[in-house]
Amino acid sequence: MSQLEQQEILPKAAPVRYHKVGKWNESLQASDVNQIWIELHRIVSSHPLVRASKRAGFLVEEGKYNAYTDLTQELFVALLSKERFQHYIDTEMTDAEVEAEISQIELTNMLTAELRKRYPESYRLARRISTLIQSSKTFKRFDNVDNPDAHRRLADRLYGLSDWKIQKMRRDVQEMHERVKVVSFHSRDTRMVGCTGDAQIVISNPELEKLIIRVFKAIDSPVDVRSLRSFVMSRLPIMDIHLVPVGGSGDSDDDDRPHFEIADTRETPEEDLFRHEAEGEAAGFVDGFLVSLNKSVRGKVKQYDRMINVLWHCYLISDSGTQLEVAEMLGVSDSLVSDYRKRIEATLQQLSFDGVNEARQFEKALKRKVREMITVEKEEVAV
Repeated sequence: MSQLEQQEILPKAAPVRYHKVGKWNESLQASDVNQIWIELHRIVSSHPLVRASKRAGFLVEEGKYNAYTDLTQELFVALLSKERFQHYIDTEMTDAEVEAEISQIELTNMLTAELRKRYPESYRLARRISTLIQSSKTFKRFDNVDNPDAHRRLADRLYGLSDWKIQKMRRDVQEMHERVKVVSFHSRDTRMVGCTGDAQIVISNPELEKLIIRVFKAIDSPVDVRSLRSFVMSRLPIMDIHLVPVGGSGDSDDDDRPHFEIADTRETPEEDLFRHEAEGEAAGFVDGFLVSLNKSVRGKVKQYDRMINVLWHCYLISDSGTQLEVAEMLGVSDSLVSDYRKRIEATLQQLSFDGVNEARQFEKALKRKVREMITVEKEEVAV
């Protein structure tokens, strides 16, 4: 139930804690940018998630600029770009409704999105832990025994093992911090997952559930979800890397900050010359590579044309589909495409490059050459 709904249900005489609400409609109708910015700064400064982020070091203050000021500016730009201000006017939302949407939805979403971007693995694992303890029958909730319908924030709910008694003794958080250290550190699962295949599993769900059980047995006490996530993740090799400033600028007010001189990593003229020579040699490997492919099919034109098409669709472009779809497109069997791929990969493995730039130049040159061959082939068929 939202804060607005709770206020409507309360009787008129009931004492309600005063909460300041800005005069949003008045400011929006008058296009008073300064007043809108002041109201947004007030919301940002008093938002609990913003304060928690600042205490955790998530919001960094640099020089004369206040972290709340920067965040307020980001929120203002986000609302303006999404045309939310005009939406509030068009839908005739009340001042309280505008305040609630900005505070509870827009600002919260912006903070969680930034959190997910800066700490992707921690964010993902925290969500997985929360989902597991709520969905698995191995765990149960301990704080709603007398009142199952009681609403409580997920982070503050108490969970434990399902076979524990409701009267299970609860330990101090500091003691649990010490007890969880006996749980062995879990090795990292490096398999790649995700729609783009660029995220590592870190730990599978079955293994994660076993780890949570080991943590519960070590602390031997029901614990709130926030602390549980911290305990479990302390036993995992999480890698969240983000950039931090390494030196002060002339505008900084912090004179005590140590100054660093960043090393110049640009190429020297000699290194640039050697690199261009190496890249030119790599591009020259293309003709030899294609000759080797031709030899692998004994110079047979039809088979060579098929192999070039397999090379193009399976390796040089990314939107051709699966191997089965490529086989169907070329009118051949899946096993034949698989055989051609093995020959292509065996020939590729015979190549040797001195650096990444050489390999990239080889790929670009090969892509150009094969595209020309495919185009010529299509023109001949059309004629």
